[in-house]
Amino acid sequence: MIVLDSGALIGLEKDNAKAIAIVRRALARKLEIVVPATVLAQCWRNSPRQHAVSRLLKADAVRVAELTQAQALAVGAVLAASGTADVVDAHVVVLARALAATLVVTSDPEDLTGLDSRIRPHIV
Repeated sequence: MIVLDSGALIGLEKDNAKAIAIVRRALARKLEIVVPATVLAQCWRNSPRQHAVSRLLKADAVRVAELTQAQALAVGAVLAASGTADVVDAHVVVLARALAATLVVTSDPEDLTGLDSRIRPHIV
């Protein structure tokens, strides 16, 4: 299972070869791809440029993960412990932990590892 951060969705939108290759490989291997709802909200603009993102969201292996109450509390705890305020990055970290994600795809690895040094981001 992989979790996509905002940088991964933006990478797809901008035709980033690494982002495209990671997603294609995951789909070919039938791995579950999780997009946190907070990531989708941060990135989605309903633009024609987002065709690749739109197509990804329709794939059977892709799941948009809601921010549940329990996760919201965990996100708040992560933010309090780190002294930061980015709810989206913290949601990515909370989901990656909870789902034991094998890969977290991002363009800002320091943002995620600053919240949890155990997160192993893959940079696009």
